[in-house]
Amino acid sequence: MVEFAPLHLPWERRLQTLSVLQWVFSFLALSQICIVVLIGLLFTRFWLFSVLYATWWYVDRDKPWKGGRRIKRVRRWVVWKYMRDYFPVSLVKTAELDPSRNYLAGIHPHGVLAAGIFTNMCTESSGFSELFPGVSPHLMMLSLWFWIPLFRDYIMSGGLVPSDKESAAHILSRKGGGNLLGIIVGGAQEALNARPGAYKLLLRNRKGFIRLALTHGTPLVPVFSFGENELFDQVENSPGSWLRWIQNRLQKIMGVSLPLFHGRGVFQYSFGLLPYRRPIATVVGKPIEVQQVLQPSQEQVDKLHQHYIDELCNLFEAHKLKYNIPADQHLEFC
Repeated sequence: MVEFAPLHLPWERRLQTLSVLQWVFSFLALSQICIVVLIGLLFTRFWLFSVLYATWWYVDRDKPWKGGRRIKRVRRWVVWKYMRDYFPVSLVKTAELDPSRNYLAGIHPHGVLAAGIFTNMCTESSGFSELFPGVSPHLMMLSLWFWIPLFRDYIMSGGLVPSDKESAAHILSRKGGGNLLGIIVGGAQEALNARPGAYKLLLRNRKGFIRLALTHGTPLVPVFSFGENELFDQVENSPGSWLRWIQNRLQKIMGVSLPLFHGRGVFQYSFGLLPYRRPIATVVGKPIEVQQVLQPSQEQVDKLHQHYIDELCNLFEAHKLKYNIPADQHLEFC
């Protein structure tokens, strides 16, 4: 039976729902709409806009790989505060970050849409700049999205950058420091495991970010978003099932995963594409010092990788009881 939302709700809650609705829409449909609009304008009296933007796009094509173009006003939009309060989302600091240094943050888990880490790193709604003064956060996203006109400018405004070596190297080698580069280590493939009660991370063979940290001598910061996997249910797709086989094939071909997720709707709580109202707490751990090695050996990579896993587990164990996770629940790695 469908459970409908009450007719009389405070405007505050309605605005929270609308803010999350626009965010979900942005990542599921806005890129396609941007392409259609830009092409469609060519056949109207506003064709010059498309021509001028295409020229600008060509001249500016390398900008995403050069640190992007953050816009403070966009990061401070009031809509993000309503989105924060919808769940709600919080950012927890456990150690200081030196603004004179650059950092590489490993973020876990991916979840379905990475709502928590987006809210905390791509907006100022949770007070990132107040908690970590002098540090500019950047979050890596699939490079494909930065080739889409108009949409690329929108996602860059929040601090999103392409997820490849060139982009990472540019940020981590910036003189003067003050940059935190976030990598959702499990990536799109880990989204296929995202469901309530899941604590299995795709990390065992993910070592590219470890090699990157060694090459640049950049401290590693483990980050865990408690509650991220609780936001959506997902159609059963256990490893070995026909659905998971199809999803894995599509992920290899397209670069993006297609989890069959569902949550709640705008006017009812039984089905839809909106996430459930469940709290997310993103806990930023203590930096792990890394000695620079320009050409690290596999042994050095493996050693630091194990050290990182140990610190991530320690972070999880130290905070899990605060977020109603059973004492006998531990992280699993695949």
